[in-house]
Amino acid sequence: MPGKTQALTQDMSLPNPVEKLSEADYLRLERAAQFKSQFYDGEMFAMSGGTRWHSLITGNLIRELGTALKKQKCLVYDSNMRVKVEATGLYTYPDVVVAGNDQRFLDGVMDTLLNPSLLIEVLSESTEAYDRGKKFIHYRRIPSLNEYLLVSQTEPVVEQFIRTAPDEWTLRLVTGLDAHIELPSLEITLALSEIFSKIDFASGLAVPSAKFPSQPT
Repeated sequence: MPGKTQALTQDMSLPNPVEKLSEADYLRLERAAQFKSQFYDGEMFAMSGGTRWHSLITGNLIRELGTALKKQKCLVYDSNMRVKVEATGLYTYPDVVVAGNDQRFLDGVMDTLLNPSLLIEVLSESTEAYDRGKKFIHYRRIPSLNEYLLVSQTEPVVEQFIRTAPDEWTLRLVTGLDAHIELPSLEITLALSEIFSKIDFASGLAVPSAKFPSQPT
């Protein structure tokens, strides 16, 4: 039966569809893994390592935020706190997360935050386009998010996005080691000289490449 043989041959030549993971499968794998992966639309995306400056800047931010907020009920988390964007299904690990006292978590494990108020990403050559573009599109769908900061590794520059309405954001550019950045949602001010403390901008940066989730549909 040539017709049946031909159809079978054609079917065998088709690529096997990749089976997508459920969110439950992702969480089960992620919680047992030795490295971190983002998750979106049924796929896991391994996260690349950062540079020495990335680590120092992130540490400076966490220290300064923690000190400035020590009398408030806000909490500051490092990149071990996973954030889920409920509107799009993205699971990711921002470099720095600030949340208010009324924190909501995905479940009783309390390792996946749902309502951050401030998110910070320290830019890398391999992640900058994603952090500015598709990732920010996801972040803007978080109702509790009031501010988003992009912090450079190569110069003393912080880009501050402030939510002024549900679908409106204002950009402020803060530059120079003598400058200060006001965070209106937290009612605190940080010095860029402290954010970039011990950073040698003349040094070169080696940043690995990475694959990222797409924007929400």
